[in-house]
Amino acid sequence: MSTAPRPAPGRRRRPGTLSRVLTVVAGGFLAAVAALVVVTVVAGGGGRTPAAQADVPLVREDSHHLSDAGPGAPVLVGFLDLECEACAEVYPTVEELRAEYDGRLTVVARYFPLPGHPSSETAAVVVEAAAGQGAFEGMYRRMYETQERWSHREASQADVFRGFAADLGLDLPTYDAAVADPATLQRVGQDLMDGQALGVQGTPTFFLDGQRIEPTSPDHFRELVDQALAAD
Repeated sequence: MSTAPRPAPGRRRRPGTLSRVLTVVAGGFLAAVAALVVVTVVAGGGGRTPAAQADVPLVREDSHHLSDAGPGAPVLVGFLDLECEACAEVYPTVEELRAEYDGRLTVVARYFPLPGHPSSETAAVVVEAAAGQGAFEGMYRRMYETQERWSHREASQADVFRGFAADLGLDLPTYDAAVADPATLQRVGQDLMDGQALGVQGTPTFFLDGQRIEPTSPDHFRELVDQALAAD
């Protein structure tokens, strides 16, 4: 499994365009070489590459749906690290696609915490704990919208995350129990193992109707969704 380069604690993400992030990150994959991340741009016809051949579902019964357009709709699956800057950059585009294709596109978010990010696994556990109280989307949004506040810090961010739970109105004793429950971490680990089996090596990685997609810009992302809608 690949790791991500770790900025100095408290370093803020440099401004950049979403197009740049999609071109470099979602346009290819990350490979670990001597604990460094090497970005490789994969040239795929029409922006798609076949998904890895593995007896692993892209969507499980307990996968988290950000949007559910029902049977027959195209399904967009994202393997995401909540501490990943590139994921945070792509997050607004995914939200725009959800709104634009509401009722026509199913969107599923899966965990893929990278070991080079000190709080990524904990953040995923926190989001999963919130999901137990019906607040998956609320906590998922909070993580990306506040990422610069808590990411890439060596100190535990547990108190910050518990504050998010309080802000969302969660029952805190229930939240605390879920965070401490090994089954919550196991649920996060299942997504991680599935992603690895499917060939995911970095984040964000997206699949659309079973194929890995490689959008190079927000408009190209929309074009790929339009193609999937036309095919269905």
